[in-house]
Amino acid sequence: MPARAWWTIICLLIAGCLLFLLHLCIGPVRIAVPDVFAALFGSAENTSTSLIVRSVRLPEAITAALAGSGLAACGLLMQTLFRNPLAGPSVLGLSSGASLGVALLMLAVPIGGLSALAGVISLSVGAFVGSMAVLGLIMLADRRMGDGVALLIVGLMIGYLCSALISVFQVSSSAGALRGFVLWGMGSFTGVTPDRLAWLAGPVVLGLIGSLWLVKPLNALMLGEAYAASSGVAVQPTRRWIMWITGLLASTVTAFCGPIAFLGLATPHVARGLCRSSDHTVLMPVTLLCGAVLALFCDLLIKLPGVGAGIPLNAVTSLLGAPVVAWVLWSGKRWARST
Repeated sequence: MPARAWWTIICLLIAGCLLFLLHLCIGPVRIAVPDVFAALFGSAENTSTSLIVRSVRLPEAITAALAGSGLAACGLLMQTLFRNPLAGPSVLGLSSGASLGVALLMLAVPIGGLSALAGVISLSVGAFVGSMAVLGLIMLADRRMGDGVALLIVGLMIGYLCSALISVFQVSSSAGALRGFVLWGMGSFTGVTPDRLAWLAGPVVLGLIGSLWLVKPLNALMLGEAYAASSGVAVQPTRRWIMWITGLLASTVTAFCGPIAFLGLATPHVARGLCRSSDHTVLMPVTLLCGAVLALFCDLLIKLPGVGAGIPLNAVTSLLGAPVVAWVLWSGKRWARST
């Protein structure tokens, strides 16, 4: 691994640790750094500080880091698979499927009273089932067509279909249910309690390990499927592994945190700009660290008093991510080109 990549990884690790610590200190109640360490390592048990740090801020910080890394991995996998710099986790309609699953629970009042199930756990299950149902349709389409461009179009059409059904449910829903759905759609890292953290961390960690495992096939696919096949890569199984891992990561993060905008789309471009390499053995770990750092930074902004108070998470991620995507379109260059 080049020296630039090592320095980039070290700097990102330091930035991530600092942001993680700030995440534990900053909030409605300011907590000093020594008190944070005392709460984490047991010398201040059963105090209000310990409860705040362990039960509220620590799960939120871990959720932000996991969600950012997972969405960043999704973005890089999709951009490499479709060889499209504007591909992201929502390109296959997975986020739309998750939103449809939540809409069925929160908005579909006339359908069997499902809205009565709209608790936190049921919303997570609904979002996960909706995403995986869409992924199942995508996998069937891939088996039949086996073409990346056609698959991309199918994913977009499924996304539009889910959005249309959500609009129908919104028209017939009550004001309270509609408000709840809109708030869920703004995204948040605060909904994962300590007892539910393992349900988020397990699938996300598995997906991240799978993403790192695919770095060599991704390098070959970046030069085209014909080249990858001539290099000994089993193209179709690799494509399906990429889609399954993307589906696992995107559906899990959306289920627990809502549809987080732009992190998956913009983070791989930031990583390319930092490491100046298209080699996925370098780019993938840098992308994962960038995703965690950016997610922690965005969540920290909305916690700062007088700066981001009352601003939805998706507003911050969009404000930071949209200029990156606009720069990619405007420049017409690949940041992944090695110097």
